[in-house]
Amino acid sequence: MSAQTLLDIQNLTTRLASEAGWVQAIEDLALCIERGQTFALVGESGCGKSMTALSIARLLPDCGAIVAGSVELAGHNTQSAGQDLLRISESAMRGVRGKRISMIFQEPGTSLNPVMTVGDQLTEVIGLHTGVSPQQARAEAANWLEKVGIPDPVARLAQYPFEMSGGQKQRVMIAMALAVKPDLLIADEPTTALDVSIQAQVLDLLSQLQKEQGMAMLLITHDLAIVKSMADHVGLMYAGQLVESASVDTFFAQPSHPYARALMRALPRADQRGQALYALPGRVPPLVNPPAGCRFASRCEHARSACSEGPVELAALGNSDHSVRCIRVNEIVQLVAPSNVVGAELKPKTAGRVRLEVRDLKVAYAQKSGLFSTRYKPVLKGLSFQLRQGQTVALVGESGSGKTTAARALLGLLADSARIEGQALLDGQALWGAGADSSLQWRRTIQFVFQDPFASLNPRHRIAEILEEPLLALCPDLTAEQRKARVAEVLEQVNLPVENLTRFPHEFSGGQRQRIAIARALVSRPAVLICDEPTSALDVSVQAQILNLLGDLQRQTGVAMLFITHNLAVVEYLADEVIVLKTGEVVEQGNATELFANPVHDYTKGLLAAAPRL
Repeated sequence: MSAQTLLDIQNLTTRLASEAGWVQAIEDLALCIERGQTFALVGESGCGKSMTALSIARLLPDCGAIVAGSVELAGHNTQSAGQDLLRISESAMRGVRGKRISMIFQEPGTSLNPVMTVGDQLTEVIGLHTGVSPQQARAEAANWLEKVGIPDPVARLAQYPFEMSGGQKQRVMIAMALAVKPDLLIADEPTTALDVSIQAQVLDLLSQLQKEQGMAMLLITHDLAIVKSMADHVGLMYAGQLVESASVDTFFAQPSHPYARALMRALPRADQRGQALYALPGRVPPLVNPPAGCRFASRCEHARSACSEGPVELAALGNSDHSVRCIRVNEIVQLVAPSNVVGAELKPKTAGRVRLEVRDLKVAYAQKSGLFSTRYKPVLKGLSFQLRQGQTVALVGESGSGKTTAARALLGLLADSARIEGQALLDGQALWGAGADSSLQWRRTIQFVFQDPFASLNPRHRIAEILEEPLLALCPDLTAEQRKARVAEVLEQVNLPVENLTRFPHEFSGGQRQRIAIARALVSRPAVLICDEPTSALDVSVQAQILNLLGDLQRQTGVAMLFITHNLAVVEYLADEVIVLKTGEVVEQGNATELFANPVHDYTKGLLAAAPRL
């Protein structure tokens, strides 16, 4: 291990016990992270990225075991001795976790203690690892909340996690991890729940701390644009194995493994408008009995029979630090660069008649101001737009800008908790308020796709029941046979076989669950589909599949979509019109192509500048 190496992992192999047998979660992994370096670990869900992080920190579940390898952490400075983290006692490991190695988990809601205030949790960590007084720890806690972009930090110290949004809880987790100034930060999807401006602020903060204290970082993410802007070195994992390792410049200039090239092709870009994104077929193979040869062969367009005959080693390309696990790599790198591959031309979308018209929509939430009085806090201050058949309107803006509030107001979900003004007309008829037709069955005409499909699908119901439920409630005139036929039809529309109707939600991948959520929204044949961050938690390849699916469905059925997201690359690829919200006010609105090419408002320019790009 060189003097600059902070973490040296060799031959790491981790197994998980399951009813079907031992799951080979990590296989013979080797990587080095230098002091002050950011090493990005990328790949699809189920490839072993998070399991690598848990193995380093020795936080595996009870069913997990590290069966081979070493994880050597160098001394705090170049003069002190290092230690193999797999061969020290648990009490010694507790001294390493939190102080020398900190972690930011993907799900802040499950990582924060729900019965302790944010301030108590932060001060406990700071006091435990730095030894400062409680007063100093509390001052440091407020300082760190301010650093990660949480407004009014002193007041927030008294709040509990449930009183904060998902993005705010993620920022608290980041503050807790950074407050002890670790030597190594393991960040597992640290910015998934954050909007682009806060994401940029957090990433800048991480870069600044690296420069100040030489902190190294293992960054686990599926956002390749973040990888390009943040990382020094990239490791690509697939099915528990490292399949490509290279410097960040080499990886993006010359992606060499077929899997790396497929991910690059799947990214949405402005120049792909009107073209289908490349959607990687199949899924990660089960790791109970993984293939004997190349684990990517079943999904690889370059695979030959020799690829499946025996183990494939990670081999260096020439004398460089670029290593690839592929027996045909020298042939593949001669092919055209993946970013130059053109997708299939799609039939142009045609905007039809206006299905939904929103006029000066205003929303204010009720806040108790006394025993018998209520005051209202404005959240949305005047939103107007027309949504035409076959058209996509995107709502963008930071957390708290009013995007989701607008969607909930349109769906009639805020009647008891907010004051709503303005009009929403579906095919010319009022949805609610003055002039609303109580007999209008509009709920079958407007449907919603949620951000988290797992939380929105009943875990106790089979897929057939989940898809039939909206028909029972919204289409009572249909017979049992008609409902069964419609369920089968909509499942085919989202490219899932009908055999899946007897399965439960937990038996599907994240992308498949999102397809089921889309099918449930489409089963009543809606005219308007409201999508709230439908791809934010998905891998690049799965995101491409969902975006292609939504585009195909729009062309087939003419459904109009209101698309809420903070992923500006998706908006630039998908949307016809963009509305930019800031603290409840529309600051810019117009044609998507023109708005991205020539933004006028400073806030819009700031959002576009903050978004990482390839």
